Amino acid sequence: MSKVRHVLGISGGKDSAALAIYLKNLYPLMDIDYYSSDTGKELDETYQLISNLEVYLGKSINILKAAENSHEDPFDHFLKMYGGFLPSSNSRWCTKKLKLEPFEKYVGNDLVVSYVGIRGDEDREGYISRKSNIQSIFPFRRNIWSEDVIEKFLANEKMEQVISSLNQFDFGTTKGKMLQVLLKPLDMGFNMHHKLNQLLELGVKETNHLIYDFLKTTSYPLAQDQAYFPLLDNEENLVRDDIFRILEETGVGVPAYYKKIDFDIDGKQSSYARSRSGCFFCFYQQKIEWVWLYEQHPDLFKKAMVYEKDGYTWMQNESLEQLTAPDRIRQIKNEYAKRQERTKIKSNFLVDILDEEEGVGCASCFI
Repeated sequence: MSKVRHVLGISGGKDSAALAIYLKNLYPLMDIDYYSSDTGKELDETYQLISNLEVYLGKSINILKAAENSHEDPFDHFLKMYGGFLPSSNSRWCTKKLKLEPFEKYVGNDLVVSYVGIRGDEDREGYISRKSNIQSIFPFRRNIWSEDVIEKFLANEKMEQVISSLNQFDFGTTKGKMLQVLLKPLDMGFNMHHKLNQLLELGVKETNHLIYDFLKTTSYPLAQDQAYFPLLDNEENLVRDDIFRILEETGVGVPAYYKKIDFDIDGKQSSYARSRSGCFFCFYQQKIEWVWLYEQHPDLFKKAMVYEKDGYTWMQNESLEQLTAPDRIRQIKNEYAKRQERTKIKSNFLVDILDEEEGVGCASCFI
């Protein structure tokens, strides 16, 4: 068997940082390599978080940089290659060139288990590599497995194999109930997610052990790992508040750009913050986040404006120069304040609102 590498990407955001802490505390014997893809356009708070994490983990975080031999920052190097064409949700060349390609070069052809910090209260799958030597695991979720694994495990043609595997386990009274679920074939009214959720309701650990046993018959990296996989017995489901608690209690701290800042608009009190890590000019930002950047980091906002030329803008139908008009800022703040009033917040962190309203951007920026 080949040695399997276990890796965890630090994006500079809250979830990946908390995941690194979480795995270190629960599974201190796991040998995990940490890495971070540096675009050269991150906020200072991102670099500070990486530094804090290195102290806490007692281990260096490998910094990956695209275009290593270039005299320019990675983003600027590839922007020239693309003729000044700014990335967008429809053309995310920045993700491919600055995140995915450096990561896949970093792991090469090694068998790799990649840990991804998607929470149990998020409805998204996250990054799954198309390379067969890379397998994604999601420790914060009740379902730690990637969708491609579940699809193979629950395929109707694999039913007999999985039931045969079930018979080898001593799951007590749960075993018979799991058998009933497994015997029901997938169809239009009973899809993969329904079946998986029913199995998880009967037993998270039992389902994990059954899936792991199935994986041993495949070419996935975990099938080649000689060590026992401790996450099989983890039944936790971590949500947003858990993430902030982990960061605060360990002293690593929440990146400053998540902390809400109060503002007054036309006699109304509101507050704003940044909702994600990544480049300071990320095109996934809300309008209110661009206003936040303009008011809290005017130097970075000016740098973002410089990139808008030759008809290319960060936002559709509006340039940063147009956004900075006083009436436009007032309008954005007013609209945001109204949305905030309609949102009942239980957390002390503004990221709750931002995440709920906009969702998350490119998953690959957060691995």
